[in-house]
Amino acid sequence: MIVDKRIDHGTPFDWGRVSDEYARYRDIYPARFYQRILGRGLCRDGQHVLDLGTGTGVIPRAMARYGAKWVGVDISERQIVQARRLSEGMGIRYQAMPAERIEFPDGTFDVITACQCFWYFDHEAIHDTLHRILKPNGCVLVLYMAWLPFEDPIAGASERLILKYNPNWSGAGERMHPIDIPACYADDFQLVHHEEYRLAVPFTRESWNGRVKACRGIGASLPEPAITAWEQEHKEMIERIAPERFDVLHYAAMAELKRI
Repeated sequence: MIVDKRIDHGTPFDWGRVSDEYARYRDIYPARFYQRILGRGLCRDGQHVLDLGTGTGVIPRAMARYGAKWVGVDISERQIVQARRLSEGMGIRYQAMPAERIEFPDGTFDVITACQCFWYFDHEAIHDTLHRILKPNGCVLVLYMAWLPFEDPIAGASERLILKYNPNWSGAGERMHPIDIPACYADDFQLVHHEEYRLAVPFTRESWNGRVKACRGIGASLPEPAITAWEQEHKEMIERIAPERFDVLHYAAMAELKRI
């Protein structure tokens, strides 16, 4: 369980509650998302990579084929259970631990990735550790993808329904913008690259319902009766406004911080 006054007005949330949905419906990054990473020469060809906030191991599982050696950590034991199940035979190592408690020898990793999770960390506590466990010229790669509610009508309608059931959810109203890097990284890292771009992500009615249910504002935080009521209303809404298969407009962003 996580409680952070900066997020959802301090409403507790637990990603372990939606591990099943996360495993089924959150592996949604298009090929273009991964090609942008590979195009930076990262997460490939024998590099040692640590994935913070790995969840069900979406990033390591998708990129293992490109030759990097992956370790994934996540605060939720249930997420790690799913990651191990889905990664069987892929040679990826997982550990259940918060980012603030990672312990690895100095200079272990070429790359540290953080996808959809960077804002959850206590950066004052971890930025020195990240610097220490990176090799010289190693980097932290921060990744993000979000639907665009003001540009996509299906995303907008779903977001309004989330807020109906959980008005404390602070993840609403996303617009395309660069990833915010806390000031504490300035002394030990240099921002060498950032980019933001739109992309269409394909869904079915079922997979879109599952993807939204697995968000922090619904499955990770609401009581079960509210989740059931939301899900019924959401499914009915999707049937009214969306065909069986459709795209939802998102934007993706990355920020590459080079170790100084």
